[in-house]
Amino acid sequence: MNEIGRLDGQDRKELNSILEVIFKLLNKNRIKQAEKRIIEISKTPNYFIREYMGKKLAEYEDIDKVKEIVEHMIKHKIYGVRATALFFQYNINNEDPKKIFEILESTFDSVPWEVESIINNMWKKYPELMKEKMSFWLESDNPHKKALSFHGMENIAYSDPNFIMDFISKAIDDEAMEVQKKITHILTQVARVNPVIVYPYIHEWLSNASDKRIKTIWVSMKKLANIVNQRNRGDKSEEFILLTQQTINDWKSDESEKVSQMGERLSRIIRR
Repeated sequence: MNEIGRLDGQDRKELNSILEVIFKLLNKNRIKQAEKRIIEISKTPNYFIREYMGKKLAEYEDIDKVKEIVEHMIKHKIYGVRATALFFQYNINNEDPKKIFEILESTFDSVPWEVESIINNMWKKYPELMKEKMSFWLESDNPHKKALSFHGMENIAYSDPNFIMDFISKAIDDEAMEVQKKITHILTQVARVNPVIVYPYIHEWLSNASDKRIKTIWVSMKKLANIVNQRNRGDKSEEFILLTQQTINDWKSDESEKVSQMGERLSRIIRR
């Protein structure tokens, strides 16, 4: 099996053969031997193998035996072992979002890639609960946890852009670079699908912006202007293109110096 990349049919066939051996060991109560085999496979750097193993282990009929093993794995020194354990816990609690959050609270720092993946899925399945929980995460003193509160939020860019923009407003001046990067990413994603909502917020933020805030906004707006400027516009709506062009043009003559300066800088990009 490949150390990176998605699984093909042969990879899944090989993993199923390994799982069959593991399940036979569990059936015979040879727990330690089963645990050893699970850990051997979980050490892989391949995210998709870990995801597949976690999902399939959650399908074993005598789930308490696997839970016993996973209790050791979730705090293992090797990342891949912890990640496989997290995917198992996610799958057995798939219909209990509050339980999933309890798990994420204790693993967000130890298995960040997998936590991001689960958070993204949670936004798709439980958007109202995510709004509530991520609002608490945004108040965290931990910058990584605070940054994670933005992850996957683009999933509600169509349905509730105002929530996202109000959410960003609470952290627009956050000191953590990790948080600032998430903000610029989310701003770009939401503006592409709902520019009519996003640009008035940005205008308001610019009016009384610090140099740091201006830099954050510039990163997003520069990317959006460059998207408009691309010749291949296959994945960009006409509304986004027209509104971005009009917004930049309007900003150039805005009474706020900071807004007008941003408009001038952006206009140089779309005139290229």
